[in-house]
Amino acid sequence: MAISDVQFFQGWKQVLGMCNLKPGEQVTILTSDDSNPQIASMARLAASDIGAVVSVLNLAPMNGEKAISRDKSGYIGKTPLEGNSAALACLKASDMVIDTIQLLFSKEQEEVLKTGARMLLAVEPPEVMMRMIPTPEDKARVLAAAKKIGAAKKMTVTSAAGTDFSCDIGQYPVLTQYGLADEPGRWDHWPSCFAATWPNEESAEGTIVIDEGDILLPFKMYAREPVTVTIEKGVIRDIKGGFDAEFMRKFMESFNDPRAYAMAHVGWGLHTRAHWTVLGLYNPEAQLGMDARSFAGNFLWSSGPNTEAGGDRDVPCHLDIPLRNCSLSLDGEAMTRNGEVVNADQR
Repeated sequence: MAISDVQFFQGWKQVLGMCNLKPGEQVTILTSDDSNPQIASMARLAASDIGAVVSVLNLAPMNGEKAISRDKSGYIGKTPLEGNSAALACLKASDMVIDTIQLLFSKEQEEVLKTGARMLLAVEPPEVMMRMIPTPEDKARVLAAAKKIGAAKKMTVTSAAGTDFSCDIGQYPVLTQYGLADEPGRWDHWPSCFAATWPNEESAEGTIVIDEGDILLPFKMYAREPVTVTIEKGVIRDIKGGFDAEFMRKFMESFNDPRAYAMAHVGWGLHTRAHWTVLGLYNPEAQLGMDARSFAGNFLWSSGPNTEAGGDRDVPCHLDIPLRNCSLSLDGEAMTRNGEVVNADQR
């Protein structure tokens, strides 16, 4: 069901309040021709109602001639801010940026965040955003999980389907997403709720089995049959299976960049109001897939860039693959068991 402007306006006021937006702060809403107009308009009204000084910056779409789909998560890191010094200066002068075009993984996003501006990505359907509106409890679960990750040295993941994966951790920072850009220099995504990190370089080893019904992003489809992914020294070396395996291989090959096969962030979902089923209820182009990335107990692993963690792999190919029914441990302590969150601090 659609969300009314009144409901969405109130939701935006609630979220911006939790992002500590104050009267007089400079807010820039970044839009493009394909931005969701309800997201942009209600964000503008809510920020203005709080007393912020609001600007709307509209930039032309890009990458359409290079990407093989219209999904922005299918070709990441290259944005219309590249070479646009005036637009970049506007964002750097802002206290808060509301991003409706998806700057994630770009060097320009990192430049803006380094100024102390906080940035909130908002691209999911409004009804999804409202169902998963951030709460203090969501934040507490993510921060508790992040504390566990930050203290650990090794992550292991197993499943009845055949996953047997491990990696050392600690080289890279912990990624926390709880839907609020509530501190200077913080980026987040409404809606979201998971914790992750990146494996130490060349430490990821083992087998990941994508089972029937697991989710393949950015393809936005459920796996139809098992896919066996072999990882050696932090790199995907083999992808075996039927149609889904071939689809993955061909997509990654299309970028002609060996960095696409590097393991990226690994972690688990913690959102109690996200659902595995949602992906199948929407036109794929209507959503980014944050239910899939965030539903509680998933093992979310990815491939490709690590610029978000301070690395230099800026490859535009990025896969996010949430698996069900996995058991994830940190230094032998269970965080999830058979796809269920088990650590009491995360509940």
